[in-house]
Amino acid sequence: MAFEIHLKKNEEKRIIAGHSWVYANEVAKIENKDKNGSLATVYSHDGRYIGKGYINHASKILVRIFIRNEETDGEEFYLKRIKEANDYRLKLGYKSCYRMVFGEADNLPALIIDKYNDVLVMQCLSLGIDLRKQMICDCLVKLFSPKGVYERSDVSVRKKEGLPEIKQVLYGEVPNYQEICENGIKMLVDVKNGQKTGYFLDQKENRFTARKYCRGEVLDCFCNSGGFSLNAATVAKRVTACDISELALKNVNDNANLNSFKNIETLCGDVFSVLREFKKNKKQFDTVILDPPAFCKSANEVKDAYRGYKDINLTAMKIVKSGGFLLTCSCSHYMTANLFEKMLIEAARESGRIIRSVELKTQAPDHPSLLCAEETQYLKFYVLQVI
Repeated sequence: MAFEIHLKKNEEKRIIAGHSWVYANEVAKIENKDKNGSLATVYSHDGRYIGKGYINHASKILVRIFIRNEETDGEEFYLKRIKEANDYRLKLGYKSCYRMVFGEADNLPALIIDKYNDVLVMQCLSLGIDLRKQMICDCLVKLFSPKGVYERSDVSVRKKEGLPEIKQVLYGEVPNYQEICENGIKMLVDVKNGQKTGYFLDQKENRFTARKYCRGEVLDCFCNSGGFSLNAATVAKRVTACDISELALKNVNDNANLNSFKNIETLCGDVFSVLREFKKNKKQFDTVILDPPAFCKSANEVKDAYRGYKDINLTAMKIVKSGGFLLTCSCSHYMTANLFEKMLIEAARESGRIIRSVELKTQAPDHPSLLCAEETQYLKFYVLQVI
């Protein structure tokens, strides 16, 4: 018999507003017994029906609600939800490469699906979704007839669900590299070994925006496979793409060659050390781009992350030519917009440079956020000018 979850008094307010997570410490009692990962029904303290979601006793997030009516989670349900999510992207003009499903923001918690032309990449971040991944894959095949579906569930957050990290082909054929076109630039996406699901689709519009500020010598830090570097190279005199990963830099060179760009050079090294070395040698750039990985993946890491963000931004401000630009990002939702801006203000003051804010942007529209769930709003993208 399905689990029935009864919340403590007043714990339902956030969930009724649209948030999907029910934490274990918010629960007053659990009735009935079923399998872990099964569909559980959640009620308020006074017995009102709230919704249904998958339960996992091994996780602090006990239930992830995604059904708020009388539907159930069969194949027809997933066909409908995934089609609705994809239709939203099509309405915005996305065609060949985009995030098709963005977890909670598409009312499919813990499910990520990215489209790279005719290859789909899926992440399953909870036990409930993991148990149903073959059914979800079958839905993708029915809806879109892809060449292949690949699972990139090699993320540490799965450990909190009691799940191992895994990468595998779920359907069809999946190449090591899948070619896409972004902002008119050809890119080879390392589907099987690249970061996240192979590429950072959430920065697409921001990479195009960067072209306005990259007219001279550009330094792209934490360049990964070269998304910002290649967009910068369409207008810049010279671009230096820096990353600690030799594989990432190989991908940059391959993508540069694919587009016949001759104005990109790569630099392998730790960005913190590289920036300090440029400062020491009085080397300056017209534009510096900082797009680091998330420095904090939990609230406990915010203090150390703050210092890390401040370190690279302060040094970067010092090596930007007068009148030049700093394009700086954070992809951690724990580093809130207010905290990130506070860090930039401190870095500007300590750099001895006068900094003005030019643009402030966020993640691409195929990564929508819920106002009721701050976890879905994570990307900060600032364009600053150094006077």
